[in-house]
Amino acid sequence: MSSSFVGKDRVLSTELDIEGNPGLLGSVYSDSSESHDVTHKTIASEKKEPFTEFNYTADDELDDTSSGINNQLSLKNFTFFNKIGSILNAETKGIEPVTDDEKDDNSVLNAASMWFSANMVVASYALGVIGPLAYGLNFGTSVLTIIFFNLIGMAPVAFFSVFGAEFGLRQMVLSRFLVGNVTARIFAFINVIACAGWGIINTIASAQLISIVNPGPHHCPPWAGVLIIIGGTIMVSLFGYRVIHTYEKYCWIPNFAVFLVIIARLARSGNFSNGPWGGGANTAGGVLSFGSAIYGFAAGWATYASDYTVYMPRNTNKYKIFFSVSVGLTIPLLFTQILGAAAAMGTFNDPVWKEYYDKYSVGGLTFAILSIDSVGGFGQFCCVLLALSTIAINIPNMYSIALSAQSLWNPLSKVPRVFWTLLGNIAVIAIAIPAYYKFEKFLTNFMDSISYYLAVYICIACSEHFIWRRGFKGYNPEDWNSWDKLPIGIAGCTAFGISIIGIALGMAQSYWVGNIARLIGTDGGDIGFELASSWAFIIYNILRPLELKYFGR
Repeated sequence: MSSSFVGKDRVLSTELDIEGNPGLLGSVYSDSSESHDVTHKTIASEKKEPFTEFNYTADDELDDTSSGINNQLSLKNFTFFNKIGSILNAETKGIEPVTDDEKDDNSVLNAASMWFSANMVVASYALGVIGPLAYGLNFGTSVLTIIFFNLIGMAPVAFFSVFGAEFGLRQMVLSRFLVGNVTARIFAFINVIACAGWGIINTIASAQLISIVNPGPHHCPPWAGVLIIIGGTIMVSLFGYRVIHTYEKYCWIPNFAVFLVIIARLARSGNFSNGPWGGGANTAGGVLSFGSAIYGFAAGWATYASDYTVYMPRNTNKYKIFFSVSVGLTIPLLFTQILGAAAAMGTFNDPVWKEYYDKYSVGGLTFAILSIDSVGGFGQFCCVLLALSTIAINIPNMYSIALSAQSLWNPLSKVPRVFWTLLGNIAVIAIAIPAYYKFEKFLTNFMDSISYYLAVYICIACSEHFIWRRGFKGYNPEDWNSWDKLPIGIAGCTAFGISIIGIALGMAQSYWVGNIARLIGTDGGDIGFELASSWAFIIYNILRPLELKYFGR
C-alpha cells in the first residue's frame, strides 16, 4: 500500500487523514401579500408543555407524520440498549428538544474545551503538513492561508452553537427550520456518511502510526490499532453529553505536551527554514486548494455544533457562547496546523525526514522527528500518545452520528441513541480494517468529494436565519417535528442540487479537476466551496420567497 501523496488530495492518502475533518436578533417572516402573511409565535408567548423522553416498550406505536400512516414496530430488542444506558448512567435522550428544566450545563468553558481538545489532535497537525508538501507553498504563505481560512471556517460553528442553548435542538433537527424539512433529512443522511467516513479515515491513519512504533515482529498490527482507537472512542461516546464534555476538558493536555516536544526537536535539529516566497498563478492555485482543505476542516463541525450546547441554559449570554467556541476552535487549529507546516519544511533539509515521509507519510515524518537520532523510546511513546489523540476527534463523530440517524425518519428516532452510537462504532471497525489493506485511497477520495456540502449547508442556513427569519424570534421550536408547519425545503433542495454543478466545475483533486478550477495555475485551484456556496445563495434566495408565498412556510 502506497503511503505517499497522490496528486493534489486535500487530505493525506494513508496517514493522519483529516476530518471533514458564525447581529443575532430579529423579528418574523413577512410577505408583501396580505393573503400570505406568515406569523410565528415567539417562545415567550407560547404556553409550553414539557417534552418527555420516549419510554420504549414492545408496544410502542410510531406515527409517521410525513405519510399519515401509523406504523407498528416492536422495540423490545432496542429496550435492552436503553436499559444498559440507564444502568451505566449514560445519556438516553435522543433528538427530542432539551427542556429548560434539563438545561443544567452552566459552564461556557465546556463549550470551549469541547472543540479545543477535538482539534488539538494529530489530524489537524497533519493538515498543516500538506501546505508545503502537497501544494508547494513556503512556510509564510502556508501560515497566512491557515489563519485566514480557519477564521472564516470556525465562525459558523461558533454561531450555530448559540442555537443549542437558545432552542435546545440538535443541529440536524434545527436544520429543519434552517434549510427545510426535506433538505434537512438529506443533510442528515450525508452527515451519517461523513461521521462514519471521517471516523474510518482518522482511525486508519492513527492505526498506521501505532504500527510504525517498535518495528519488527512484535509491532502492533494495523487491525489491532483500529480496535484500540475505536475501543477508546466507544468508552466515551457511549455515555453521551456530560461524559464527552468531561473527557474533552482534559484530554488535550498530553497531546499539547507532545506537540511541545516536536517544537523542541525542530528547534534543536536546525532543519526548519521558511523557504522561498512564490507568486503567480501556481501559488494562487496552491493557496486556494490548501485553503479549501483548511476551511473544510474548521467548518466541518458546523453540522454538529448545537449538539454540544443543548444543555446550556437559555439565558446564557449568546456572545459568551460565540466567543468561547471561537477561541476553543481557533487556538488549537492555528497551533497544530502551523506546527505541521513547520515540520514539513524540515523535509527539504533533512533526507532522513524526507525518506520517512515518502514511505509513511505524516506518521513517518513525526516518527523521524521524535525517534530517529532523537529521544528514542520516549519519542515512540509520544507517537503513541499522538495516535490516541484521534479518540478526541472521533468522539464527536460517533455521538453526532446517532443524532443524525435519528433525524432521518421518525421511526428511527425511537431507536435509542446508545444503539446508534454502538452501531456507528461497529461500522467503523468493520470498514476500517479491510479499507486499510484494500481501498483506503478510494475511501479518501469519496470523503473528499462529499465534504463540499458544508459550504452549501452553511450558506443556506445563514440566509434563512438572517434574511427570512430575521433572528431568533422567527422560530417556534415546538414545531420541530410538525410536517405541516416546518418549511418544506423546495428552495433548499433546489439550491443544493444546483450547487453540485458548481462543485464539479470548481473542485481540484487528483481524480478530477473542474473546467473552471483548471484555469488557475498548472495543476488547478480548488474553488469548489466558493462556487457551491455562491450558487446556493443565489438560487435559495430567489426561490425562498416563492415558497413562502405559495406554501406559507
